[in-house]
Amino acid sequence: MIYEFKSRATGTVVMNKAAAEWILGVIGKQPGPTGIITVEQMPAAVEALRAAIEEEKRAIREARRESAHREDEDDERKDPDAEAIVTHAQRAWPFIEMLLEAHKGQRDITWGV
Repeated sequence: MIYEFKSRATGTVVMNKAAAEWILGVIGKQPGPTGIITVEQMPAAVEALRAAIEEEKRAIREARRESAHREDEDDERKDPDAEAIVTHAQRAWPFIEMLLEAHKGQRDITWGV
């Protein structure tokens, strides 16, 4: 399933199911075929996403420290794709920008309608 988020104040943001449902969960919205984020809900949504992103960054830093410690013990086990992971922060950034612009323009964000 693809989510297409729309607002009359911004362009469209399209996301795959996993990324969109993570974002919707963070901001307290029920994933599904249709929905709305009202102008009044946007500031709290931005703050919730920023907090979740900071938590993810902290977890990634910790995991990298642990991985570096293990690699010191066994250099041959290094995963060459470990740095290629796309984080929730990277996927959420366009949506955060959309929230900020839609709020500034006083327009709701919808999907599936």
